[in-house]
Amino acid sequence: MPRSLSERHDDEPAYVLHAYPYKETSLIVEAFARERGRVGMVARGAKRPRSELRGLLQAFQPIALSWAGAAELKTLVKAEWRGGVPLPAGASLLAAFYLNELLLKLLPREDPHPALWDAYEGALTALAAGGGAAAQASVLRGFEVRLLAELGYALALAREADTGNAIDPEARYHYAFDAGPRRHAGEPGAHWPVVRGATLIALAEQRFPDPSIAAEAKQLMREVLDHHLESRRIESRRIVADLRSLDGEP
Repeated sequence: MPRSLSERHDDEPAYVLHAYPYKETSLIVEAFARERGRVGMVARGAKRPRSELRGLLQAFQPIALSWAGAAELKTLVKAEWRGGVPLPAGASLLAAFYLNELLLKLLPREDPHPALWDAYEGALTALAAGGGAAAQASVLRGFEVRLLAELGYALALAREADTGNAIDPEARYHYAFDAGPRRHAGEPGAHWPVVRGATLIALAEQRFPDPSIAAEAKQLMREVLDHHLESRRIESRRIVADLRSLDGEP
């Protein structure tokens, strides 16, 4: 058997994170498989009008994928719909695309994270259930925290970096990306994000009791993620900002 087809995986639970055209009739698919991590593959003929793959290789649909190959880009052999997970819509759909973009830009290929895959599926289910902006924010913050932990960048949210003392909800902290929360004494020129202790506790517990804490948690997570993304932009953030400006929001 040729080496390019010598490695095969069958019926792996997966989600499509992104697909884009390849040559005239094919697609390159970035998938997130439960036991194999992020996998890139070529779906030959998927753009043809009668291809069985056309309706299956869509984001947020639970599918089972079979592929073969030893190169970085595999060859998609089969895709089947698994069903059982509702699709997000409206604002939740934009939030789901944000999750996909985080995985595409932070998760290395073929680095298995079954617990993260379960968290992703759970997040999609929660987003599809709706519940308003507060519920959506809680889902997103929870996934962001889990993603960073799975990648080895777990946030220190329970104790002060310098003393080991429990976080004081009434205190203010600057969050050092390489160490964790340190007491903020109003020193000039500090380049770390500054947050209340209550915000760190809220992130740890995934409970956001008021809008100001939710907003501060969102900003902290954005700065931490941007640190790890380096120069890579999250385009779904720009889309959300553009939509808000069209609606007349500040």
